[in-house]
Amino acid sequence: MKPTQQLHELGQSLWVDNITRPMLKEGTLKGYIDDLSVTGLTSNPTIFDKAIGGGDAYDEQVAQVSGAAEGDGGPGANSDENVFFELALTDLREAADLFADVHVRSGGIDGFVSLEVSPLLADDTGATIEQAAKLHSMGDRSNLYIKIPGTPAGNEAIEESIFAGLPINVTLLFDDQQYLASAEAYMKGIERRIEAGLDPVVQSVASIFMSRWDVAVAEEVPAELKNRLGIAIGGRAYHAYRELLDSDRWMRLANHGARPQRLLWASTGTKDPDASDTLYIEAFASPFTVNTMPDKTLEAFADHGKVGDLMDPGAAAAEQTLKEFEGAGIDLAALAARLQKEGKESFNKSWEDLLGTISAKRGVTAG
Repeated sequence: MKPTQQLHELGQSLWVDNITRPMLKEGTLKGYIDDLSVTGLTSNPTIFDKAIGGGDAYDEQVAQVSGAAEGDGGPGANSDENVFFELALTDLREAADLFADVHVRSGGIDGFVSLEVSPLLADDTGATIEQAAKLHSMGDRSNLYIKIPGTPAGNEAIEESIFAGLPINVTLLFDDQQYLASAEAYMKGIERRIEAGLDPVVQSVASIFMSRWDVAVAEEVPAELKNRLGIAIGGRAYHAYRELLDSDRWMRLANHGARPQRLLWASTGTKDPDASDTLYIEAFASPFTVNTMPDKTLEAFADHGKVGDLMDPGAAAAEQTLKEFEGAGIDLAALAARLQKEGKESFNKSWEDLLGTISAKRGVTAG
C-alpha cells in the first residue's frame, strides 16, 4: 500500500496544492486521484500566475474572454480581474467534476476545489461577502470552496457567507488563536442558520500555514530547534481543534445535524533543502483533517514517505517544544500576528503580479 493510501485510510484527506490546464488536459490530476488517493485541490493567485504565464495554454481563452467582456459593457466588465476569474473557473469546474464522485461518496465532506477572493478585499467585509457569493454562483459547482482570509474583517465575512450557505475555505491562519477565531465565525454562522430554520450543513475548512514558521526563525534559533517550530505550532492547533470538537457548544450543533469545520494543514512543502522533503506530511498525519501539498511533495511522499505515529491530541510534546522556542527569545503570539500580516502583503503582491500577467497576455493575444 502506498504511503498516500495509508494516510487516506487513517482518515486524512490528501489534496494537491496546484492546478494548471496541462495537469487537467494531460491526465495528471486524474492520475493523482486514481493512483495517489488525492481527494481535493487548492489554488491561489501564485499558482495561477505561474500556470497562465508559463506557456500558451491559456492564450486562446484570454483572447476569447477579453473580447466577450468588451461586449458586455458595465463597470469593470473588461477588467483583468474578471478575465482571470473566467480562466480560473474554467479550470476549477473541470477539476471539480473530476472530484464529483468522491464528493458524493463522502456525503459532501470531501472532493472540493478552492478559489480565492481578491486579497485586496481583505479589509472590506462587505465587498468580500459580495464577491464570495458571486464567484460561487459563477463556479456553478457544489464542491467549490471560496477562500476567505481569516483576518478580523475576513472573519465577519466568513460568518455571513456561512449563514448564506456558501462553502468556505478559511485561509491565512497561522496559530491556534487565529484558527479558533475562524471557527467561532463558522459556528456563529451555523447557529444563525439553525435559528432561522435553515439547513445546518455548510462545509468549511480552516487552513493553517505551517512551514512559514520555520522559515521565519531559521536564522534566530540554535541548530537543534530548526524545522521544529511549525510542527509544534501545528500540535497546539490540533489540540485546540480536537477540544472544540469535544465541546458542549459543538455537540449541540452536531445534534442539529451540523458538520464540523475541518482543520487543513497548508504550506506543507519543505522549504529547507537540508530537511526531509516529506517532513510536514509525516508530522501532520492526523484523522479528520486535510493536508494540501504541492505536487512535488505529494509525489515524494508517495515514493518514499512513511506513516508513523499520529499527531498527539494532547499536545504535551508540542508545548514542551514551544517552551524551548520561547526560551530562545521567540515571541510566538507576536510572530503569528507578523506572519499573518506578511502573508496578507504577500497575497496582495501575488495578486498584482497575476493581474500583470493577465494584462500582458491580453496585449499579446490582441495583437
